[in-house]
Amino acid sequence: MSRQSAMELMCSAILFDLDGVLVDSARVVTRHWERWASRHGVSSKHVMEFAHGRTSAEIIRLVAPHLDAEQEGRLLEADEGDDTDGLEVFEAARRLLHALPPNAWAVVTSGKQRTAATRLRYGGFPTPPVLVTADDVRRGKPAPEPYLLAAQRLGLKPAQCVVVEDAPVGIEAACAAGMRAIAVVTTHRPHALGQADIIVRGIADVVVKTEGHQLRVILEPVAAT
Repeated sequence: MSRQSAMELMCSAILFDLDGVLVDSARVVTRHWERWASRHGVSSKHVMEFAHGRTSAEIIRLVAPHLDAEQEGRLLEADEGDDTDGLEVFEAARRLLHALPPNAWAVVTSGKQRTAATRLRYGGFPTPPVLVTADDVRRGKPAPEPYLLAAQRLGLKPAQCVVVEDAPVGIEAACAAGMRAIAVVTTHRPHALGQADIIVRGIADVVVKTEGHQLRVILEPVAAT
């Protein structure tokens, strides 16, 4: 991945996805989905093709439409919600969130409230001014509803917000919401993230400076190859 010249964005708030952006939960997620797939005779490889960025219920609808997706999703989330074995924290993300002004950021995740709270607490992150989870919306990513709700709760217009995402469905949601999207290359290769406005290696390549009521976001992009 080759680097390009530094780029800048101005915004009023940054909306962060959780898994793949603030924490690396791949081991936890994979373990629970593999167990679920084994119980139901579903290919775990097929499941993992859809497992980034979507709600558990939506993933189940896609891979096992004969099952009760809502019930199965609740059971899976109950098992996964308190599991931190193998969970890794992106230290740069923790530093960044602690440095941001209050009410200038939010966390928007496809996970449930319990799972999000566990991972944020484990990571030592500050309490988000706004936290939008799967419990708060009728339609999760790639629908724009989660990001639109976060902007509304912050009292901002969508165009005033910048999203940081790791998954194509999350970037799709941000774009559908009318927001600019920064993609981090943690769970997908750059070519899969081409809908984003800017692609960076990880959250460490996102530098934020406060200028009055605005945030200047300075980025070190990589080529989408």
